Amino acid sequence: MLIVGLGNPGKKYVDTVHNMGFMTIDVLLDKIGARLDKKGCDAEYCIQYIGGEKHIIAKPQTYMNLSGVSVKMLANSNKIPMDKALIIYDDIDLPLGSARVRKEGSGGSHNGMKNIIQECGTTAIPRLRIGVGDERGGRDLKDYVLSKVGKQKHEILDKVFDVVADGIWQYMSDKDLDALMRKLNGKLA
Repeated sequence: MLIVGLGNPGKKYVDTVHNMGFMTIDVLLDKIGARLDKKGCDAEYCIQYIGGEKHIIAKPQTYMNLSGVSVKMLANSNKIPMDKALIIYDDIDLPLGSARVRKEGSGGSHNGMKNIIQECGTTAIPRLRIGVGDERGGRDLKDYVLSKVGKQKHEILDKVFDVVADGIWQYMSDKDLDALMRKLNGKLA
C-alpha cells in the first residue's frame, strides 16, 4: 500500500492550508513511532510492514503541482497499483473539521491531485480529502492555500488529524476502504 500526504516542502510552507497531507502524515508517523528515513523518487518516505505486507508512507518533495511525478515513481518502483494508494490532501470545498474518502474521481480544483491523475493515467485512485473550508474572502485561491492555518483553525484540524491518522493506521491493517469511508466521511471535529 502507498500512503501519500500532499504538500509543499520547506519551512516557508509549514502550517499552510495546502499542507494538510503533510500534517496528516506527521500525526500518523507520531502515532506509529516511525519517521521518514529514506529519500528517493522525489520524496521522503518510510517503509512499514504490517502482517508481512509492505507499506510506503511518503511526502513528495516536488511541490504540490508536480506531485504526480513522485507518486508515479513511488508506485512504479514499489510495484504498487494506484488502486492500492491513498492520497491525502486539502479541500476548500469541504467544511473545516470534516473529511471525505473516495475510491476514485477527478482532481476537482486541486492541482496536486490533477497532476497525479495525469501522470498515473487513471482516476481510480483512492483519496482522503481534509476539509479546510473556503475562507478566501476575495483573495486569490493560490494566496489562500499558501496562507498560514492559524491557531483557532489548528485546534480543529488537530482533532481531525488525530481521527484520520487512527483511521489510516486501521486501513493499513485491514485494507477495508469502505470501513475507512464509514469512519471518516463527514464532520470529525
